[in-house]
Order: sequence, then structure tokens, then C-alpha cells
Amino acid sequence: MRLTAIASVIGCALFGFVATASAGDFRGDMSFGGLQRTYLVHAPSGVDRPAGLVINLHGAGSDGGAQAATTNYGAAADALGFVVAYPDGIDQSWADGRGASIPDRQGVDDVGFLTALVDRLVRDYGIPPGRVFATGMSAGGFMATRLACDRADVFSAVAPVAATLGSGVACNPARPVSVLAFNGTADPVVPFAGGGMVGRGGPSDILAAPALSARFRDVDRCASAPVEDELPSAGDGTSVRRFSAVGCADGTAVVLLQINGGGHTWPTGNFTLPGAGLTTTATNASLASAQFFAAHGR
Repeated sequence: MRLTAIASVIGCALFGFVATASAGDFRGDMSFGGLQRTYLVHAPSGVDRPAGLVINLHGAGSDGGAQAATTNYGAAADALGFVVAYPDGIDQSWADGRGASIPDRQGVDDVGFLTALVDRLVRDYGIPPGRVFATGMSAGGFMATRLACDRADVFSAVAPVAATLGSGVACNPARPVSVLAFNGTADPVVPFAGGGMVGRGGPSDILAAPALSARFRDVDRCASAPVEDELPSAGDGTSVRRFSAVGCADGTAVVLLQINGGGHTWPTGNFTLPGAGLTTTATNASLASAQFFAAHGR
């Protein structure tokens, strides 16, 4: 991502450096848990008070800059007035609870780091309470789901892409949280039906995509079965079936976008892993998640 401005920084005994809260693209870093952590921030121009904050998490083997380029989330953030941050994981991955990454095995506290980053950016940009969200691709999507499980007090909604949740990861959100999931039925890395998978960090066992949505429908006390509909075809070899549970506790919603024929990709994104499969253009994960977030803050 081309940086259009450089953040000024000031020393801070706890956090290291703080990015200036102004429009543009900035690099920032902070010390947390004995580690120096880095991130990128995109803030919309012409917005006095942002509508919210989106934490956008990269997949294993990637970084925040690549995630910004892959998802083009800045365009969606600008359209809806969001600040979006792209943190960098240790060893280019996340401690999402599956035990299949170096940060997991080393006991890195990514939940704590991402919560501390949220605290900083909420303060610096004057983000309204209840308007903090998370999305991510693959390992970043697993991490976004873990944030919903562990810190629903901070994150009002999450949108995991090509990810679910480790089958052994405890998930007892402190309050209802909205979830919009994107999963391809032909994903060669994260099986739609769940079970064993092997990623960059090693093997793990995961929930099926429908099972993840069912778990959050229970958490959110959704009163009825999800409503099904089909998105208009884009003629790209995929089709998208939407399962929507709305009217859940505290105005939350749980939506699964089942991408029939879709692979391990970011819908309408620029993910280019060889053998990843088809990328649907019947939905745009960046714009759809940003719109979902705009509708499901607190």
C-alpha cells in the first residue's frame, strides 16, 4: 500500500509510539507483552468524527500491507466513514487458539494486543463506543472469530473470511455479537465441512462453516431459523447462497454467505495464492462487511 503520509510519533513508556490522528495512511508501532508490534492505519479524509473502527487481519504468511492491497478495504472504509487498521502478526500469523501457529505455541497474547490497539485508536480518533469491528482472511479470520468469543464487550460485530473457529477453542461471548461469515464450499485450505486442516503453521481441527453460524445464533438467542436467498449470479463459476438470522438479541444478526464453488479467497479481492480456487465477484467482502458493520454497531 502506498503511504500518503507519515505519522508523527511521540514516546510513551507503555506503548512506545502513537500515530497522529489525522486523515491518510500511517504506520504505527507499540510495545505490548514484551514485543514490538506494528500496524498500518487508514483514516478517511473529510470526516470530523469517524463512524467506527475496523481491525482487518491478514492471513498466515502475509502482513498488514498485503492485506490492505488484497482487500482494498480503504475504499469501503472511505465510503462509510470508517478508520481501518491492518496489524502485523508475529511470524506473519496469529494466536487464534488452534495451536497451529508460532504465536499460539509461544503464548503470544494477540487478544490483548489487538484490544490495546483498539484502545489507542478509539482514543486517538474519537471512535464512538460500540463501533469497533473486526474482519480477516484465513488465519486472520480465525483470529477475528476469537475476538468475538473473547472480547464481545469490545467488538460489536465480526466478519471472518475463509475461516471459522478451532473446534477446541472456548467461545463464550460476554454479550451478543453480530457475525457475517464468507466461506467457499471448494476452499482447499479451510474445509467448508470442518474437521482437519493443515495451514502454514501445521494441522488443526475446525468447526464447519454452518456450525459456526449455528453457534453464534445460539449465543445471540436468534428466535427463528435463518432465511435463505440467492445473490445474483456474476457468471464467474460461483454462486452465493445467503443464510440470514436477524432479529436476534440486542439487534444482532448472524449471516453466512455460502460461496458455492468458491475457494480460499477474499470475495472480489486480489488474493493470488496458487491453487486457492475461484474468487467470487457475486459479493464484495470488503463492502459487504463494512455495510454489515455500519448496521450492527451498539
